[in-house]
Amino acid sequence: MSTGKKAKPSYANAIIGVSLVLFLLGTLGWLVLNGRALTRAFKEDVEVAVDFHDNTKDDNVQRMKEMLDKQPFVRESRIITKEEAIKMQSEIEGQNIQEFLGYNPLFTSIVLKLHSGYVNKDSLERVKQFIMQSNVVRDVTYPKVVVEQMNNNFRKIGIILGAISLILFIVVVVLIDNTVRLAMFSNRFLIKTMQMVGATRWFISRPFDQRAVVNGLISGVISVSALWLVISFAQKQLPAISVLNDTGMLIFLMVMMIVLGILISLVSTHRSVVKYLKMHVDDLY
Repeated sequence: MSTGKKAKPSYANAIIGVSLVLFLLGTLGWLVLNGRALTRAFKEDVEVAVDFHDNTKDDNVQRMKEMLDKQPFVRESRIITKEEAIKMQSEIEGQNIQEFLGYNPLFTSIVLKLHSGYVNKDSLERVKQFIMQSNVVRDVTYPKVVVEQMNNNFRKIGIILGAISLILFIVVVVLIDNTVRLAMFSNRFLIKTMQMVGATRWFISRPFDQRAVVNGLISGVISVSALWLVISFAQKQLPAISVLNDTGMLIFLMVMMIVLGILISLVSTHRSVVKYLKMHVDDLY
């Protein structure tokens, strides 16, 4: 009885310790998910302009739009007429360009926004070649330098976050393993006593393994709850963050936090039990 009572504070400390490291890992995971969503948002905001020849009829422009809308790379599209284009350009320049030049130098165009997976140099070039097959299309343009710099920066950030995530994951596994093993240290004499009176390894390890699953579940729930509170607070302070949230991925992250807590607690506990079963009595002191 005394051993069991002494073990309870250790279990409480283990649960708190595991919860903290899982929360740390979950917070980084949430930041990574937001980073991916932000990357996607930036890419999907890049505009591809499809300019038409001056003599292109409105019906042909509309048919081209309908055809492009059916393509897998197009997320959204809109038609900008010559009149709308010159009006927008005049507002940017601060003067009436058409009156200054005596004619409208701009063209009717379709502005496309693509799905993020197509916003890279090679895919954009293939999209351009595909659209340029039409004889009514004068040119297809997009900000090449911006796209290349954006992809290079996102790639570097991805590598850095990936390395940090891997290192933190290893640290979390080691910390949880040490925390659980420290909690099991107070039960070493109980484990050895059960072995000496003839209990089988399965009989001895089963209650500890069951307790480990419960402890891991409690730790996971605590860490997920804490992460949810942090996310809710962040969204209240910065409402724009909620736009980036991918609910499906966020739920997956939280489930994995709970699973990781249970799995590492179970494996660490079982290893500790086996370790003490193999040790000589004198080595327990």
